[in-house]
Amino acid sequence: MASSSKRPRPRASDDASDTDAAPEKSVLEQSAPEQSAPETPAGEARGTGDAPVPHVRVAVIGSGFGGIGAAVRLRRAGITDFVVLERAGSVGGTWRDNSYPGCACDVPSHLYSFSFAPNPDWPRSFSGQPDIRAYLERVTDVFGVRPHLRLDTEVTEARWDAGRTLWRITTTAGRWTADAVVSAAGPLADPRIPDLPGLDSFPGKVFHSARWDHGYELAGRRVAVVGTGASAAQIIPAIQPAVGRLTVFQRTPAWVLPRRDRTITALEKRLHRRLPFTASARRGALFALRELQVDAFVRRPGLLRVVQRLAERHLAAGVADPALRARLTPDYRIGCKRILLSNTYYPALSAANTEVVPGGLREVRGSTLVGADGSEHEADAIVFGTGFHVTDMPIGSRVFGTGGTSFAEEWKEGMEALRGSTVHGFPNFFFVIGPNTGLGNSSMILMIESQLNYLIDALTRLDGIGATAMQPTARAQRRWNLELQHRMDRTVWTTGGCRSWYLDRSGRNTVLWPGSTTSFRRATRRVDLTEYELILRREDRPGLPAAPATAAAPAATTETGEVLV
Repeated sequence: MASSSKRPRPRASDDASDTDAAPEKSVLEQSAPEQSAPETPAGEARGTGDAPVPHVRVAVIGSGFGGIGAAVRLRRAGITDFVVLERAGSVGGTWRDNSYPGCACDVPSHLYSFSFAPNPDWPRSFSGQPDIRAYLERVTDVFGVRPHLRLDTEVTEARWDAGRTLWRITTTAGRWTADAVVSAAGPLADPRIPDLPGLDSFPGKVFHSARWDHGYELAGRRVAVVGTGASAAQIIPAIQPAVGRLTVFQRTPAWVLPRRDRTITALEKRLHRRLPFTASARRGALFALRELQVDAFVRRPGLLRVVQRLAERHLAAGVADPALRARLTPDYRIGCKRILLSNTYYPALSAANTEVVPGGLREVRGSTLVGADGSEHEADAIVFGTGFHVTDMPIGSRVFGTGGTSFAEEWKEGMEALRGSTVHGFPNFFFVIGPNTGLGNSSMILMIESQLNYLIDALTRLDGIGATAMQPTARAQRRWNLELQHRMDRTVWTTGGCRSWYLDRSGRNTVLWPGSTTSFRRATRRVDLTEYELILRREDRPGLPAAPATAAAPAATTETGEVLV
């Protein structure tokens, strides 16, 4: 954190599109900068006791891709007065928490990385959890983020102080105040376990896929997996050969396509290291292919019939038993729920020691699990692959804006934000992976980088006009979401005939973006100040140094992709 209260002049903005040229050196070829001690806070706001409360310009919540990306972009914009508050003991977000057997990404590796930090050494075309987590650790080191980290620091409350125009943040490791807050906690952070009758009385082991108990040996045991989503589709093939008996409780079958995974050769890695434009070309091709798929998901779902026939053939090839095949055939259009990629899922479900129970799990009676069809199954362990709190993010009950209203109260009728980033009534609060920014077919890193463009532009605009804070107008936010939901009406997620975790209790899709990543990049390239109410800078904020009379104007943007450490 900077020792001066003066706002540093921003460096060049990272506004390059995904297909722009990559930096000359990959992130893994750079040496990590020398780690210095955390910088001195810009100011100190007095708390209720004698101890001073440190003040920062920006507080980032979470250290997954969104939080680490925000930290890098803040530093590259010349903003070093910030902290990253992480509740766990290390960085990584969902790629730290999800360490279950078989965990891997279903987006190609060269597209699932920051554009400013290319990695020529991905081991597979679809990399596994250990490699992705190691990549994030490396980015943290190379871009000098580690001094800003505050690990084992869970945010328990963030409250807007209108009188001092700042955020008051309470954590398990102390308090901070901040001019702005960036929530990068992510939608896949807090596991959801269904409230099943009798679950508390189960005598065996119970855990969620995102809280895997590596100390518990599954070999030879009777294991029940509840759920057949993306995580379960990776767990089931990984554990099936070792367990004694595997019972899979399937509420709704998923469409599954082949996974075109392979080892990336040493020759390819050398080529990408020595000629970085080849890695950029590879990334660009992956990007373009997924952009071409968008129309089928959001405007012309009928085009997905060809893809559905491929999935049907994949099912027929993987499952010989007609009764099981019928049980595994969805009754909705492909794409309505998340499409799974696997070459091993169907063989694992067809194995002699596996049983698929339709309709899901109804109740637990001691060590007996009762399916929705009334069948009974003995189990030693239950693994829940039942997803996360997405449309009811737990952080919503911890953040309080103007008038003391929480996000949970503001969103009781459903989540919404302006451009997925800001919410009326919560000045200087920015989301990374906010409402309606999720994807059904491409890399979330593309969306994260777009929202980071928006964040940096907002902060530099505030400096340039001498304002302290900004919040979207209620009208702009409402107009944006009305148009968004109108576009959502044509998508396969709405018309495909399924009920998915994309939908909230009222049936609205408040999770996904109904367009291409290119269109979202355009929508978040610049902050439109006509959509915002500005709170002018106050010179008498108690406990803080006086702000400068004038602020440096934002620097010109660049699209060179140059790595600035």
